[in-house]
Amino acid sequence: QVQLVESGGGLVQAGGSLRLSCAASGRTFSVYAMGWFRQAPGKEREFVAAINWSGLYTYYADSVKGRFTISRDNAKNTVYLQMNSLKPEDTAVYYCAAKPGAYGGRYYLNSKDYDYWGQGTQVTVSS
Repeated sequence: QVQLVESGGGLVQAGGSLRLSCAASGRTFSVYAMGWFRQAPGKEREFVAAINWSGLYTYYADSVKGRFTISRDNAKNTVYLQMNSLKPEDTAVYYCAAKPGAYGGRYYLNSKDYDYWGQGTQVTVSS
């Protein structure tokens, strides 16, 4: 069983920055592909960013490309989402997700590919 705990959300003004963290349990974190998703009120959950097990390969939604950066520290069993130049439309609950046993350069964009989810952390961007 894998447990994911997000932190780092909060209220920030437009143009500001936040860094989300997702701490994972489990001894094999280094072979998990990880992803970040978000869900705004009244909207479906959407993909934000993904990273392969080594951190060498990443992928971003067009809406966040150039502003957000996903990274990971396998020694700390943690994945991060650095969010810069935040906009009011980035307001949502942000979730991290894990796909165990994902070797090589694989990362995943579809929420259905992930096996474990965190509880979410609220990000609110004021205009």
